[in-house]
Parts: sequence; C-alpha cells; structure tokens
Amino acid sequence: MKAIRTIAVLVVVAAAFFGGYAYRAVRTGSGAAEKGGRKILYWVDPMHPAYKSDKPGIAPDCGMKLEPVYADGGGPSAAPAGGQRKALYYRDPKDPKYTAPQPGLNPETGNELEPVYANDLSAMPVGTVEITPEKQQLIGVKYGEVSRNGGSRTIRAVAKVAFDETRIQHIHTRVDGWIDQVFVDYTGQLVGKGQPLMTVYSPEMLASQRELLLARKAADTMKGNPLPAAFDQSESLLQAARRRLELWDLSQSQIDQVLKTGQPIKNVTLYSPIAGYVTDRKAFPQLRVTPDIDLYTIVDLSRVWIMADLFEYEAPNIHAGETARVTLQAVPGRVFTARINYIQPQVDPMTRTLKVRLDMDNPGLILKPDMYANVEFHVNIPAQLTVPVDAVLDAGERKTVFVDRGNGFFEPRQVTTGERDGNRIQILSGLSGGERIVTSGNFLIDSESQLKAAAAGMGGMAGMPGMTNEPMKTPKGQPEPPSGKGSPNMPDMPGMGTRKP
Repeated sequence: MKAIRTIAVLVVVAAAFFGGYAYRAVRTGSGAAEKGGRKILYWVDPMHPAYKSDKPGIAPDCGMKLEPVYADGGGPSAAPAGGQRKALYYRDPKDPKYTAPQPGLNPETGNELEPVYANDLSAMPVGTVEITPEKQQLIGVKYGEVSRNGGSRTIRAVAKVAFDETRIQHIHTRVDGWIDQVFVDYTGQLVGKGQPLMTVYSPEMLASQRELLLARKAADTMKGNPLPAAFDQSESLLQAARRRLELWDLSQSQIDQVLKTGQPIKNVTLYSPIAGYVTDRKAFPQLRVTPDIDLYTIVDLSRVWIMADLFEYEAPNIHAGETARVTLQAVPGRVFTARINYIQPQVDPMTRTLKVRLDMDNPGLILKPDMYANVEFHVNIPAQLTVPVDAVLDAGERKTVFVDRGNGFFEPRQVTTGERDGNRIQILSGLSGGERIVTSGNFLIDSESQLKAAAAGMGGMAGMPGMTNEPMKTPKGQPEPPSGKGSPNMPDMPGMGTRKP
C-alpha cells in the first residue's frame, strides 16, 4: 500500500509539473502574439481612459475589454502581422524637432533617440484617435473625398412681377377748369395711345384761343401795311398766342382747327400719351380740376420688371447685364429670358436678401404685376476644393473635418469654409485635394477625439498623482493595491469608494 501511495503522489506531481509547463507555454505564446515584440505599459478602459490596470481583463464599470497601451504610443492595430514594425525615423523624446534616419543619440542633448512608426499616435496631431473596424461599423462611419470642383452652377431665387417704373404715365391738366365728359370711366381699363380720356372746360383756355384768333386777324391786316416793323410785330403776337396754347397741351391739330374754323373750342379733349392699363382714376364728370390733381395713372405692361430676392452671400456671383431664366406657376410650361439691369446696393435687414431687378418682355400681356416667379441664375465659378456638407462639424468659430489616416486612425483638421453649393461646401484652408474624410459618424469620433486630447493634456501635468502615463509607486508603509482591481495611478480618496471588478 505504501508503494501505491508513493506512485500516486509521483503521478500527481508529474501531472502538476507538466500542466504548469504547458499553461506557461500557452500563456507565453499568447502574450508574445498579443504584444508582437512591443512593450506594453498598462491596460486602459477604451470608454473611460482614466481607468488603468497593470493586467488585461474587463473594465468593472462598463464591462468592456481593456486595451493595451504600448510604449510607442500606438494601439493594437499598429503592429503588423509579423510582430515587427519598421520605423519611419527616429527622434529625441525631449526635443521632437530633432530627427534622424537611424537610431542613436542626439549629439546636442545626449538623449537616446526613439523610433517613430507610421501609425504612432505620439507622432500624430493632438486629438487623433484610433477606432477599430468593429467600432466604425457600430457607429456608422462613412467616407467621402476632398475634390476640386468648378464649372457652372445655378442660383435659384424667388421673385415677383412689378411695373416698369419708366413706363408709368400720370395724366394732369395744366389749366384750371371743370370736367365735362369722361370717356375712360373705370380702373383697369385698357387704353390705346392717342385714345380720348375726357373733355375739360377752362375759361383761361377759351380766352387764349380768342387771343389767337385776334392775333391772326391783326397779322392779316398788317400784310398790306407799308411799314415792315408793324407786320413783324403782329406776326410775333400770333406766334406767342400759338405757343401759349401748345404749352397748355393743346395739340397742333386742335390749334389748326381753331384757326381754320375761326371758333374757339369750348371743351378741350385730353388724349392718352401711351398705351396701357389704367391703374388709378380720379376723373369724374362736373369735377373741378387743377394742375396738381392726378386724374389718371396709366401703365404700359408691354415690358415688366422681375424683382428677385437674392441672399447676401450669393450676390457677389451676380452681375448686371447677365441673363437669367424665369418661370411662373401662373404660366406653366413657359420659360422666359430676362436681363439683369440693376442690383440694389442695400440689404434688407429683416430677410438678409438683396433686390435684383431684371427687365423682361411681356408677350401678350400675360404677366401681371405681383405674380410670383422663380428665377435661375447660371454663374461660372472657378475650380475650388469642396467636401460634403455633412463632413464639417460646425461649432461656430471652430469647424472640424476628420481625415482618414489609414489603419483606423482619424485626424481632426480645423478648416475654413466658403460658399455652399447644394450638398457640398467650399474649403478655403485646412485640407488638400484627394484626402479621404469622414462624412457620417464624425460626431461620435469628435467626442472621443476631445476625450483623447483632454487626457493627453492631463498626462502632461507632471507632479500630480494619476496624471502621468507611468504607474504610480506605492509610498512606503502602505500596502500594495490589489493587482488588476483599480487603477494604480488613481489613489483612493477619502470618502470615495473603490471600484470592484
């Protein structure tokens, strides 16, 4: 029995020895594969970078797997499959401006140079983050490209049809009198050029006509006078009387009628000087009139104005003399061509728009004032860098675009934007043509980038416990913290409970 017990003990010891050897081999192999020949400083919670651990495991607060932080500053994806990475160059860790193609020492400071790899976060701009393909798919990351676009584009504006102010005529009488008859007796009536509007009785006009007849009679009498001066004087009086009637808007035919018949015209007829629509009427029978009364307002609608409202940022692309396309809902299927003849110099403070005036023919008088219209301006623009509008995170003074650096790295770039054209916006500075950018999911990337930048800024505050990348040493006389149960860089604070795994 004693021999059997001895053999059993030896078997158990051998099994334990070989099991421990196998476990160590497996653990060593997996660790080598994970590290890939790179030195791991500590493990960190990807959702809460302040939580650090000296061993791999699960974060106690959110349940996420801890990720390693390497000495070169890169993440897990920074190492190639073979475990060895090729350095791009070497730099002085205390003087990053000094670089060299080979390892060695900085001759000025004597510091040992450290390698800089292609995906080394420490060599990238502040705020650059690494996001695994799984996370990218989870937050819905999509990509676009910085492209150089040019050519022509269309600027659309709303407008209204308006009167051509140069084709408005106001009808007055130049003498005092009374209206006898009215031929155009309602607003909106279409009148032709030379059409009679009304008749006016004026005592002054009647007296001037009689003076004309007397001056003509005196001139006829002086024709046989032997004194030439007397004839010239009578002829001058005749021309003066005729000129007075012309200034009072008596037509040549009416003056000739008075001279031919020898009888003055009691009621003088007023005629329309243009063809158009009557938009205002104050002429009524038996009404006493004076020269300051606006009896009729007649508008010629053979040509109209199109008053378009253009946003202030679009105004620099529009110039007088250019043409535009005009369409109206009231006239479906018709496209009109108008020409820009004036751009008002003042912006409407309420709508922030600028009035652009276009001149256009009105065939068949189908366009009526105050009709709504749509105007399309075709403008040529030079080639310029543009990106999708969704790629720009606009925070007022700061506009950010995330650039794909490859292998899951995203770099934030501050950009200056220009004009917007549809779903793309002009980039004045900050990007180069052909760069790959993020167009969707950039808000979540920006959140993580700001957390990384804040953590990097905190890490540079030397002398503060928990604010460095190096594990904090336990003061003498205090017990070592349990391994893997909390961050070695975050000492327990009074009144604060410790997190449990």
